[in-house]
Amino acid sequence: MTRPPSPSRFRGRTITQTDEQRGLIGEIDRRRVLRGGFSLGALAMLTGCDVTDDAAVQRALKAISRWNDRVQAALFRPDRLAPTYDRSLVVRPPRFNAYYGVEDVEPVDGSTWRLELAGLIADRRPWTLRDINALPAQTWIYRHVCVEGWDYIGQWSGPNFRLFLERVGADLTAKYVAFRCADGYTGSIDMPSALHPQTILATGYADEPIADPFGFPLRLRSAVKLGFKNPKWITAIEVTNTYPGGYWEDRGFNWFSGL
Repeated sequence: MTRPPSPSRFRGRTITQTDEQRGLIGEIDRRRVLRGGFSLGALAMLTGCDVTDDAAVQRALKAISRWNDRVQAALFRPDRLAPTYDRSLVVRPPRFNAYYGVEDVEPVDGSTWRLELAGLIADRRPWTLRDINALPAQTWIYRHVCVEGWDYIGQWSGPNFRLFLERVGADLTAKYVAFRCADGYTGSIDMPSALHPQTILATGYADEPIADPFGFPLRLRSAVKLGFKNPKWITAIEVTNTYPGGYWEDRGFNWFSGL
């Protein structure tokens, strides 16, 4: 079932960062390092780098981040379910979050929307919203956790992502699943997290279609990933063995970012 675009305000395609956003990224990075217990002194002791050498510090931090990704991946259990909650706790509407304000959301026309497929997928024919809605849907009520420190309980519904990947003949032994979105956002997750039972292609929230500001017509929702690993307004999915990075990952955030 499709619907016409809403009267939400449109914005341009150029992606820019404001001074406030750049400051937020820096603050999140600082909090992440402090929570990990790495003072500059500890960093110097562990790596032997000169903390006055910015390039050396960045190399050391990136090495720690890569190590953290490997540890998280090793600890991940693909069949362990995240906690679920009662409907009475569901926040309506969900909290909006992006690298721009809600007033700048550009709506997607569901009648012309197509999901493009690429990479290690046997059947790369584009999917329409009608095709997505024809798949059996699941409903999950679990916690959305943002890297900024806030969270809420949400009720999400849509087809199981593993079922979708199987339907299109994706290589389930590949390393990565990458996403491109209508607003220019990009992201990627590891294949085991993509195949987790609580990872879905969400088309609904709290028994209603997802509204424009929250990812209409399609977004990823996974109970085992931080919020920024759940891209909204998805327009393309690629299965690949080549590391794809992502909008925030390319700016220094941990790639695995599991819960």
